[in-house]
Amino acid sequence: MSEQQTGIRARVQRFGSFLSGMIMPNIGAFIAWGLITALFIPDGYFPNENLAEMVGPMINYLLPLLIGFTGGRLVHGLRGGVVGATATMGVIVGADIPMFLGAMLIGPLGGAAIKAVDKPLEGRIRSGFEMLVNNFTAGIAGAILAIIGYYIIGPIMAGLTNVLGAGVEFLINVGLLPLVNLFIEPAKVLFLNNAINHGILSPIAVEQSKDVDKSVLFLLETNPGPGLGVLLAFMFFGKGISRQTAPGAAIIHFFGGIHEIYFPYILSKPSLILAAMAGGVTGTATFVFTGVGLTATPSPGSIVALLPLTAKGDIFGVILGVLLATVASFIVASFILKFSKQEEEGDLNEATAKMEEMKGKKSRVSDQLTKEEQEEQTENRNTDEVPYVDRSQVDKIIFACDAGMGSSAMGSSLLKNKFKKENINIDVTNMAINDLPSDVDIVITHKDLTERAIQKVPNAHHISVENFLNSPKYDELVQELKNEE
Repeated sequence: MSEQQTGIRARVQRFGSFLSGMIMPNIGAFIAWGLITALFIPDGYFPNENLAEMVGPMINYLLPLLIGFTGGRLVHGLRGGVVGATATMGVIVGADIPMFLGAMLIGPLGGAAIKAVDKPLEGRIRSGFEMLVNNFTAGIAGAILAIIGYYIIGPIMAGLTNVLGAGVEFLINVGLLPLVNLFIEPAKVLFLNNAINHGILSPIAVEQSKDVDKSVLFLLETNPGPGLGVLLAFMFFGKGISRQTAPGAAIIHFFGGIHEIYFPYILSKPSLILAAMAGGVTGTATFVFTGVGLTATPSPGSIVALLPLTAKGDIFGVILGVLLATVASFIVASFILKFSKQEEEGDLNEATAKMEEMKGKKSRVSDQLTKEEQEEQTENRNTDEVPYVDRSQVDKIIFACDAGMGSSAMGSSLLKNKFKKENINIDVTNMAINDLPSDVDIVITHKDLTERAIQKVPNAHHISVENFLNSPKYDELVQELKNEE
């Protein structure tokens, strides 16, 4: 992959991560709204007229304000969050639909505006007037942006939301919505899953669910069926480490909802993306055919999260869609794994522990894996092993992924256990790449995200892995730290 391509991919991932970064911290509020909707509306499981009165204010005010605050905070801390939330109030009042897309635009704009005001004033405010100046600049910026939001941004984003909603309705009416998964599944494997779900689908789905109390769009990216089918195929037809780790990965994926866990299996043999696409299309077609939907976005995409948010009377259709997606994905993945030529095998074991043995082979997958290893060698200072680490200089190790809650959490847990067994007392944690602190000593990321991590904290020691659940780099790092100690 060329340097230009990796740079473009990193920028796309960074933009997608920023979009999802406005939604992810507020998922709890979305789920609360979804549960209240599913339980207490007139068609809910336990209709309650009084409690149902919370549904409208939450979707119209609470959720957009949270998004606007978070977007502003991402740009310029708490001051940016306050201005972003204030500006969001303008787009809320200026439109007659939930302003999720408007909040995602004006929230960061509010943060950028107060940041632009603060920068030239830094160090120039007379002592004793700091609070006065800071409060009034934030207030003036928030008021101006709220007015702009009311008259300009709100109507524009309302129109855009209506166009997107009409487009979705058209796809559903003509039976083409399942084809959207032909784009969603490949994008997920490129670590754009959170951006797609929380940055694009969820805002449109929330607007759609306002009228019909549910939306099928909540199921498009979160359906665990496609990934489960791929992992089940590896259980029966995989080789080496891929076959050994697939059962555990399937449990974590299906019940834990961490979809990132199956991405390395597909990356080890890219043709398997066809299986995920087949599962996605099949699942969405089933959801559309049965007319089912969820009341809010499930996060993580676990079957345990899907079912409580399923609209009343839709349980059978949701389970059927997940099941058929699994079957379709399993059949295609099994065919690919079973009948691929030996020299084209991209086994996970070869993609990790036996990378060295594959050098020099002339098959397509061998060449690709060799190229990937060369990229890892460049990122890891031109060595197959973890570079030398000075134990006395290491205080903090962070696993980083796009959202900071899925695959990185699993990797962090594994390394903590290894450190505990070897009595290595170093802080190990996990977080989103965008939140990496400047004082981190070692950053561990999936190889497709390492470039972004380096851009965020260039002075840290970076380690790239291909599989958070099974990387020889962990043992190498442990040994290096033990030797130094």
